[in-house]
Amino acid sequence: MLETTVVRVLIVEDEAKVAQALREGLTGEGYEPVVAASGEDGFFQASAQVFDLIVLDIGLPGRSGLEVLRTLRQRGTTTPVLILTARDTIEDRVAGLDAGADDYLVKPFAFAELNARIRALLRRGRPDLVMRFKAGALELDALTRIVTVSGEPVELTAREFELLEYLVRHQGQHVSRDMIAADVWKEPMRGTPLDNVIDVHIGRIRKKLEVDRPYRFIHTVRGVGYVLRAESA
Repeated sequence: MLETTVVRVLIVEDEAKVAQALREGLTGEGYEPVVAASGEDGFFQASAQVFDLIVLDIGLPGRSGLEVLRTLRQRGTTTPVLILTARDTIEDRVAGLDAGADDYLVKPFAFAELNARIRALLRRGRPDLVMRFKAGALELDALTRIVTVSGEPVELTAREFELLEYLVRHQGQHVSRDMIAADVWKEPMRGTPLDNVIDVHIGRIRKKLEVDRPYRFIHTVRGVGYVLRAESA
């Protein structure tokens, strides 16, 4: 069972490759991204629609990101804004924060860091926001990154959490190791298969979720991969 609110993210980015990567990455994380390729379009979208968060590039053609941000704040928009920029001087950081930014990320950046900052801003700006997944006694909160079984917390590493979240989001569906390598490890073109690494992580997650509990969550599908399905042991 899935209890989730659609989280809408406005991406204002003029570099097509960066914008596409952000769109695909955020879609894969369960968000609903909308892309604007200019400051004018970004301002229009932010004014005409409701978003939970805005990812805003500073170096936009025409109307700069800072201009867009200042105008939005002057008009009373309180949506959390994460600024992206290629410039990393103290003056640039101060200018962005003074304009009303909630956080600041310098290009190039790792998507994992961007994702973590987005989660932090969403927790701060939308405490009512729920992105909670359930599978029987298993509950996973994608924002707080808390996992419980029958209400008892389960400690997972960052990678284990990402893998379990992926399986929970695809609950009831057969998930191959190739899919996991591409979507969780982000290595679709890796020369050496990740099968053994994935199997080891699955084993660790199973142990943490299932040992000494009357449940089974992750099932091996011979010749395919895995499926997450809550069953009594």
